[in-house]
Amino acid sequence: METTVIGQQTQEAETEAIKQVISTLEHSQQNELPDEFVGLFRADAIWTTGHGKPLTGCDEISAFTHQVLPGAMKDSTATYEVVHAPFISPQVAAVKARAQYWTLEGRPIGNAAPRST
Repeated sequence: METTVIGQQTQEAETEAIKQVISTLEHSQQNELPDEFVGLFRADAIWTTGHGKPLTGCDEISAFTHQVLPGAMKDSTATYEVVHAPFISPQVAAVKARAQYWTLEGRPIGNAAPRST
C-alpha cells in the first residue's frame, strides 16, 4: 500500500476536526443523547464499545446505542481522548481513542488509563 504525505497545516486542521468529533461523542454519551451519538457515524461505520463489543454498520450501532445509552450514565460517566490519529491517505486517518469510565465522584472505573499530554 502506498501512503501519501499531507501538509503539516492540513494534518493539524484534520486532527483538530477528529478531536472535535471525539468531543461530540463524549458529550452525547455523557448527556445520553443517542441520536447525536449515532449521527457521528457513516452507514458503513465500525464501532467497538467500551466493553469490547464490535458493531458493524450504522443500523447496528443505532440499535445498540438506543438500547443501552438512555440511563447508562446514572451511576457513572465517561471521557474520551484521541491517542493516535495517523493519516494513511489524505482522506483517511486511523483513529485510536481511549475511553475511561468514572464514578460520579471522579474515581476511575476499571484500569485507569494514563492521560496523554
